[in-house]
Amino acid sequence: MRRSQPIGTREADQDVYLVLDDFGARLSRGWREIDEEATDRETLIQDLMNDQCGRPARIVAFNTAEGWSRDVTMDIADELRMRFAEYDQMPRSVQEFLEAVARRNLNPRSRQIRPVQA
Repeated sequence: MRRSQPIGTREADQDVYLVLDDFGARLSRGWREIDEEATDRETLIQDLMNDQCGRPARIVAFNTAEGWSRDVTMDIADELRMRFAEYDQMPRSVQEFLEAVARRNLNPRSRQIRPVQA
């Protein structure tokens, strides 16, 4: 039986964070292209605070060695709010991201789990 090769060359047991950017109505959304070494949580926070993400819509994390993936949008938003005092200014993109997350959190319908359609 053939075994799958590991994804990437990074240390296998490391959390990876990816940003879904909203490029507007014409271009829609897409996963932000990023160097393999820049997918850790701290680099993500720094990229957001340095306005490296246009309009982040969602953030996911996964760890293939541990076999999990999840939406960490709320976790990252909470961390950005806690770190607000560390920065002189918060980029407009981060402010809009935090506002959008707060709106989603207030709307119970947006948090409903929807069944996967075959």
